[in-house]
Order: sequence, then structure tokens, then C-alpha cells
Amino acid sequence: MKRKWLIFFLIVLLTPLLTSCWSKKELTDLALVSALGIDKTKDGKYLLSFQILNPGTVAGSLQGGGGGTESPPVTVYQATGDNLTEASRRASGHVSRRLYYAHTNLVVIGEKMAREEGVEKLIDGLDRDPEFRTTATFVIANGSSAADLVETLTPVDKIPSDKINKTLEITEKRWGHNIKSSLKDVMVNLKAPGKGTLVSGFKLVGNVENSKQLMNLQQSAPKSTLRSDGIAVLKDGKLIDWLYGDKARGTVWVIDRIHGTDFNIDWNGKKEVIAYQTVRQKTKISTHIKNGMPTLFVHSRVEGDISELDVPVELSNPTEVVKIQHALAKQIESDIGEAIRNGQKHGVDYFGFGSDMYRNHPQEWKEIGDRWNSEYFPKAAVKVSVEAYIRRTGLRNRSFLSK
Repeated sequence: MKRKWLIFFLIVLLTPLLTSCWSKKELTDLALVSALGIDKTKDGKYLLSFQILNPGTVAGSLQGGGGGTESPPVTVYQATGDNLTEASRRASGHVSRRLYYAHTNLVVIGEKMAREEGVEKLIDGLDRDPEFRTTATFVIANGSSAADLVETLTPVDKIPSDKINKTLEITEKRWGHNIKSSLKDVMVNLKAPGKGTLVSGFKLVGNVENSKQLMNLQQSAPKSTLRSDGIAVLKDGKLIDWLYGDKARGTVWVIDRIHGTDFNIDWNGKKEVIAYQTVRQKTKISTHIKNGMPTLFVHSRVEGDISELDVPVELSNPTEVVKIQHALAKQIESDIGEAIRNGQKHGVDYFGFGSDMYRNHPQEWKEIGDRWNSEYFPKAAVKVSVEAYIRRTGLRNRSFLSK
């Protein structure tokens, strides 16, 4: 009898601990937002573009069925409001399901808005939402509105937000002219002492109207597509400049985000005839202050391979290899120096020298921190040193062009 009462007591005691589906969300009641575009209208309101997945279409295209060609894999809805919350609520008048942001992996800001208003006012609304993930990629539309990028249909990667994310990843690893920044990265850099912010740019190439049509996906050479293009420089949260080419690569090199890139080296008076691809590199920055004036130091060590020769070079000769290494080191030093001078010209330290000064010279920083970007960083002396090494030359030492 006592045993029965004990079992009954345990059941009553454990019942309140059993959870239920009080917060359940049926998939058929949710609209999965894969990307969010943010612009400003002429009357000063926020214009939000919601890129929503069409589950049936995406599943059909992934399985090789015909569903992917009957309707687009995503649908874009737009809504306006005085803030992000109001615009999101107003979107319910267009969408038959509740907007769900847990799968949002891309935030796009229009260039005009980034220049005129900046991005700081947006951060609170995005970071405060418990569903929104700060790991979402953050990009700025280069030369267009955010809506244009969000509405573009892309081949190969059926979901446009995946196309942008994957392109940034492979570009950073292989080319070194872009960086992939998350919303969290932008938040940290905006509040870092004496540091500017870098955000990747993406551009719509081709006709805007054609990019929104399904026929754009049914061509072997699409007339409209999305391309990673440039690095946006933010000062006080506002877009002030775009970095391209050697300036972009030099900047990525200084912040130690180079995973792989190629250099074309001059040789014996001929331009860009030796192709060198990096395998690994490590860059360190430091600061020193003397008599109230800072000096910026950059040291980099890079290793890589010779991938192509357009002139006969005896790579089995150590003297020739050393000459190539010196020429490569000078070229990297030039790119780094040009990138830093560009930052000094605009009065914004997006490399992290100010953060290094804050950590290692706290007493001096208290005196100069408020004037770092406006007075001290633009006038600071810069010293760059690079060690470059050739580790491999491919399947042959002697050039095919040699006699």
C-alpha cells in the first residue's frame, strides 16, 4: 500500500516538470526570411525588402524536378515604417504568414542610405530581436539600392542570399580583395576604440528589371547577376569611401585576413610576367609613441608558389629565386603602404592601430584617443617590412620557354 502511494506521489511531483509545446510554431504558419534589405524612402521612412523562401519551389529544384522552373525560389515583399519594427509589422498586410527571422543569413544596406544616414541606428533593432542572429552577413549595395540586390534571381545557387554568402567566402579565400563581415563584426568595430569599420560591397551587374525575371535563370549566360565588388569604409557608421584593387588587398593584408591571393611580378623590365600564389601569410601590427607622435609598424611573412612564367627563368638557381622574393616583398610593401596612406588621407583608422595603442599604451591613449583619427593617425609615420618566400615551383624548375 505504501508503495502505491509513493508511486502516486512521484507522478504528481514530476508532472509539473513535463514540458509541452506551448511555444510551437507550425512551418505552414511561418514565412522564412532568408535576406533583409534596408533602404530609405524620399519621405524619410525605412523601406524593408523581405526575401522569403518558397519551400516547395526550392525543394523541387534541389531534387532535380521541374518545380524550380515554374516559379521563382524566393518572393520579395516590401513595407515601410518609421522604424524597423513598424515596417516589419506592416508587412503582415502583404504576407499571409508570420515573418520568421531565425534563418536570415544576409542583411543588405542601400548605398544611398549608408552614405546619408549610416548604419548605427539600425543595429539596435536587429540586435534586440531574439530571433535575429548576429552571425548574419552584412553587406552594402554598391551603386544600387538594397532592394535591387534582394530582388535579383541568381543561377546555380537558387537562393540569392546563399549566392552572396558563398561568393564572399570563396572570394576572401582565393582572391583577397574582399572580406566577409557579420552583423556582430560591424557592431564590435563600430564601438572599438579609434577603429573604423570595413564592410564588403556587392553589385548588381546588368539590367535591374531583367534581374527580377525568371527568364534570367533560363539562360546559359545570364544578362544580370550579382558580383562582389569593393570594400566599403565606414566612419562614424557612415559610408565615406570604396576600396578596390591593390588598396583593397593591401587593407585586407594589414588586418591579417588574407587566406589566398595572386601577385604578378615584374622581371627584367617586363611587366607582370611571373605569377605567384600565396599559401600562407601572417601579419602583425604594432605602435610606438615617442615625443607625443606615434609610429605605425607592419610586419608580414608570406609563403607561396610559382604558378606561371611568361619569361625564361632558371628557378633551380637560388640567386634567381632570391631576386624574385625581393621583388615580391617590395610589391607587397607597396600595396600595404598605399592602403595605409589612403586611410590616413580620409582620417579613419580601419586597420586597428588605434586599438593596439589603446591596449599597449593606455596612458598615452587617454591624452590622444579623442583626436586619434582627426590628428594623430593621419600624421603618423609608417614602417612596413615583408618577408616573402617561394616554397614550390610546380612540376618543373626550368621554364618551358627556356632553350
